[in-house]
Amino acid sequence: MALVNLKTILNSAKQGGYAVPAFNVYNLETVSGVVSAAQKARSPVILQCYARLFKEGSAFYLAPSILNAAVNSDVPICFHLDHGNGDTELMRALRYGCTGVMTDGSLLPFEENVAFTKRTVSLSAPSGVSVEGELGHIGATSDAEFSEFTDPSEAETFVRETGVDALAILVGTAHGRYKKAPRLDIDRISAINRITDAALVLHGGSGVPDEEIKKAIKAGISKVNFGTDVCYSFLDAVFATSRDVYAIDLFMKGAVKAVADFALSKIRLLGSENKA
Repeated sequence: MALVNLKTILNSAKQGGYAVPAFNVYNLETVSGVVSAAQKARSPVILQCYARLFKEGSAFYLAPSILNAAVNSDVPICFHLDHGNGDTELMRALRYGCTGVMTDGSLLPFEENVAFTKRTVSLSAPSGVSVEGELGHIGATSDAEFSEFTDPSEAETFVRETGVDALAILVGTAHGRYKKAPRLDIDRISAINRITDAALVLHGGSGVPDEEIKKAIKAGISKVNFGTDVCYSFLDAVFATSRDVYAIDLFMKGAVKAVADFALSKIRLLGSENKA
C-alpha cells in the first residue's frame, strides 16, 4: 500500500463506485488525525496542501511528515498539491515528493487553460506524477457571482487535449462555508462522466449535504475535497481546550482526535471504508 499516485488511487475509486476523500492538511496534527482515521477505516486517502504552503515555504517542513506517514501506513495514501497555478509551487511539489498535483488554470480562456494544463502534465510525467486540472472556476462562497457550470463538451475536449488524469468541475459547489446548502447539478456530473475518461473531482465538499454527495458519487465523482471543515474541526477543539494544559503535545490531543473523527465520518460517507 503506502504512497501511491493520484491516478492509481482514483482509478480504484472509479472502478469501485466510491470516492476518495481528499483532506487539506496544514501541520503534523492534521496529518496525524487524517492518517489515523484512514488506518482505522482501512480507507485510501489523499493528503493535500494548498499551493500557498509550497509558495511560502511551510510545505518544506510538512512534506516529510506526510511522506513518512504514507510510507509507514498500510493503506494507500496520495500526497497532492491543491490549486497550483505557478512554476514555484509545481516544482517544489515535485521536489518534495507529491504523487499528484493540481494545476488551476480555470480563470484563463479555454485554449490558454488547455495549454497551461498540458504543460503541467508534460513537466510532471517524468516523475510519474498524476495531474488534476480544473474546468469551470470553482470560486469562494463569498464571491459576488459565480462562473458558468462546466460544459460537458468542453470537458471532453479538455481531457483529451491535456491528458489529465482527474478533472475538477463546477457543478454547484464553492470553497468556504455556505450560507445556504448547495444543490448539485447531478445530471451534469453524469453527462461529463459519460464522455470523459478522467476521474471527476468535487471541490468545496465542506458543508454539502450528505445526500447530495452520495448522488454526486453515484453520478461519477471519484474525489471529494474537504478543507474548511478540517480547519473548523481542529480549531473548535483547540478553542475548547483549557489553557491550563500548556504542554503542547498534550494540548493538541483533543484537536487530533477531532480531525480524526471528522475524517472518519467523511470516509464512511464517501464509501471508501474497507477499500484499502
